[in-house]
Amino acid sequence: MKTQVLVVDDEPHIRLTLTEALAPLGYHVLSASDGAAALRALEEHPVGLMLLDLRMPDMDGMEVLRRAALEHPDTRVAILTAHGSVANALEAMRLGAVDFLQKPVALAQVRAVVRRMLDRETLNEERATDYEGQIELAKKFIGRRDFSAAREPVLKAIARDSRRPEAYNLLGVLEEIAGHRSLGQDQYRMALAADATYRPAQQNLARSTQPPGTDRGPMRW
Repeated sequence: MKTQVLVVDDEPHIRLTLTEALAPLGYHVLSASDGAAALRALEEHPVGLMLLDLRMPDMDGMEVLRRAALEHPDTRVAILTAHGSVANALEAMRLGAVDFLQKPVALAQVRAVVRRMLDRETLNEERATDYEGQIELAKKFIGRRDFSAAREPVLKAIARDSRRPEAYNLLGVLEEIAGHRSLGQDQYRMALAADATYRPAQQNLARSTQPPGTDRGPMRW
């Protein structure tokens, strides 16, 4: 059976664009214009993956994500938003959304992210034999809200190649999710020690060191 992908966005042209982008890849694409319609679609169809707009009227994407995490835990979610902030990024990751797509998005990027998210579900320890595989395995565990299990492949990635920044940055995100903000900052600095030009770690460190109560910008991983 084809994987069913649900596109949730209140803007008709975005729903149409994403549907047209994904349908030729063999996915059965459903769409919903608001949170209530998204929840109905999840009840009525076995959705494998949902692309979820964060800011919508009446019921926002975070409320849809909270309810989906409880009622449809096997549905993987990518957040589609132009309005990311540290507060909703941290909460989204706690609810299993590890993939974020910032609007406007390139269609090739959407296709690549959807393929990667679905391929990730078949990944196991035996197949995750390289650095990239360990990172993807960690994201698989995050998608299942098993954050303690996610740490092990991240640490294995660092042990495999300590000169690369990605695993340090992801470990920093996991530390923040666990409430260890200063430890997260330490990991972002480790990422930058490995590669001073690595933009996700630059942005995460800048965001996490701003005073409380400010809009710290989107989390990056």
